[in-house]
Amino acid sequence: MGSTTVLVLLLTIFSCLQRSTVSSFEFQAGEVKGWVVPHANDSKLYNDWASENRFRVGDSIRFRYKKDSVMVVSEADYKKCNSTHPIFFSNTGNTVYHLDHSGPYYFISGVAEHCQRGQRMIVKVMASEDSSSRGGGTPPSSAPTLSLGASKLVLFQFLLSSVVAYLF
Repeated sequence: MGSTTVLVLLLTIFSCLQRSTVSSFEFQAGEVKGWVVPHANDSKLYNDWASENRFRVGDSIRFRYKKDSVMVVSEADYKKCNSTHPIFFSNTGNTVYHLDHSGPYYFISGVAEHCQRGQRMIVKVMASEDSSSRGGGTPPSSAPTLSLGASKLVLFQFLLSSVVAYLF
């Protein structure tokens, strides 16, 4: 096998591995301010922010807050700011919620008065066929997390070392 053929083979393998790269983003709810009660004239703060971003399965949202909590609730509970039957609850002050399926997620503050004053949001997660481009406004608050499957990395390393051994 000639060195040109080996080089083409390596580039083809590397190209195939790159196509299978999965990326996910961690968004920061409320960006710099964090998960706080919005000002009286800004009660749609979180829903405006959520509608400016494109969320995909595998992404996550970080909620940073003090003396508060974050909950995922049903649509009916979201509309009523009802925190008695949460699907998810955290009051750690630094919560990362992983978006593991497409569709809407309903987030509210566990403090009823905070929810009623606008500390709540609907996040719409795109189905995988809808998520080819992120579009939207605000870039995510942190760098993307890129991952290749470990088996693919081992395979690539094996092939690369075999080619290097063959050439030299």
